Parts: sequence; C-alpha cells; structure tokens
Amino acid sequence: MSHSMATLSEQLMAVLPYLRRYARALTGSQTYGDQWVRQCVEVLMQQPALLSGDASSKADVFALFHKLQQPFGALDKSDDHDDDPTATSDRLTARIRWIPDTQRKILLLTVLEGFSIGDVAHILDISVEQAELELRAAREEIKRVASVRVLVIEDEAIIALDVAKVVRNAGHQVVGIAATEKAAVELAGTHAPDLVLADIQLQGKDNGIAAVREILKSATVPIIFVTGYPERLLTGQGVEPAFVLAKPFDPDLLKTAMAQALNIAPI
Repeated sequence: MSHSMATLSEQLMAVLPYLRRYARALTGSQTYGDQWVRQCVEVLMQQPALLSGDASSKADVFALFHKLQQPFGALDKSDDHDDDPTATSDRLTARIRWIPDTQRKILLLTVLEGFSIGDVAHILDISVEQAELELRAAREEIKRVASVRVLVIEDEAIIALDVAKVVRNAGHQVVGIAATEKAAVELAGTHAPDLVLADIQLQGKDNGIAAVREILKSATVPIIFVTGYPERLLTGQGVEPAFVLAKPFDPDLLKTAMAQALNIAPI
C-alpha cells in the first residue's frame, strides 16, 4: 500500500465512526446510513485524489461525503425505515424527520457533530450567511414539530380559555375545546391529541370521565384532570389517574404536570 493510500485509510478510520453516526441520524435508518457511508468510502478508495492528502480535516471528509452522497438521492420520507419509531410509539420523534433537508443537516452537523457554522458552510458548500439563516430556521422548526397536540375538555368558557393559554405558553397546540362528551370524542378521533386536559363536570349530564374512557378505547394518551371535584377521582377504588389538579389551578403547576405527563422538560 502506498504512503498516500495508507494516509487516506488512517483519515477515514479516524472519521468513520462520526460519519456513520451522522449518516444514520440524517437518514433515520442504520441500514440506509451505513449504505451511504459504504458507497462513499468505496468511491473514495478508488479515487483517493478526491481528498487532498495530509491537509484534509474531518470537515473535508464530511464535505466529500455530501458531494458523493448526492447521486444516491435524498431521504425518502415515505419509506418505512427499519429502525424508525412508529407513529403510535413515538410520534414526536417521528415528526422530526419532516424538518427540511438542509435544515436537518445543519442541525445535526452543529448539535450532533459539533462543527462550527463556518465548517458547516464548507461541508454543505453554502455561504456562512445562508448556514446561519438555515440554522435559525431549523431551531424554529424543532420548536414547532416538538410541540404536542392538546385537547381541552371543559364546558366553562373562561376556564377553557385560561387552560388553552397555559398550553400555548408552554409551546404546544390546542387542537380543540370540547364542552360535551360527544364533542370530546369526535375531536380526539379527528386530531389524535398527544395529551388531554379534562374537567369532570360538563354540560348537562355529560361527564368528562366518561369522555376520557371512550377516548382511551381507541388511543393511548396521557390524561390530566383539572377539576373542582377531585374527590370524585381520588376514591382509592379502581385505577386512579396520575394527574389530578384542583380548581382554581396554578398555571405553573399545570405546566409542570403537562411536562411530567409527556415526559419532557417544562418550557
């Protein structure tokens, strides 16, 4: 093996673990990510002049990976990847795949691989200004896709609006406000909420507990009861809900309960 080939092999061996990690995160698949890296390495070993010898850096290898990766096509988001989370098991993680391609690359290169914005511009062959703009957009997109859909079941309009305000201030979406059992079940079926905030006493003889039971027949979703009648739930009989807040509720307490129910850090 020539000196140049030996040097090239050493460079690749040093960078390969990071390149594989990046490719897997970029594609959302270990199989596809490793395939991209393997194809690029094969091309590079056949054409070592593509990499500029001893002067090459980790950023140079990543830049070459992107140049060689282009003929293999972009990530097909319609594919069922072998290790993707399913919509039912981890919908929040799955949504991150839909961040625009360039933004996803920049986010991974900076956050996962620790490249400077200047290195990212070199790797993706764009200007530093464009890289900075795309990074800001990526961060905003992360906030958007990481927000969860919340259904509010509450028949008192003022309280419903207060609850919705807390939800939105926490960075989440209110997909609907239901004042009856029927409306609650219909909204849940239409919007597939990630979290339900429910009162017990609804309009007329309607009951929030009955609405929640019906929703849980077809979906697995955390429930937080915000009610003036917590004693109706905390009876010590049967399965009790994990989160019961008494009215009038404290907004910070509700935000904390939401974060705990969703297993995320409060915003």
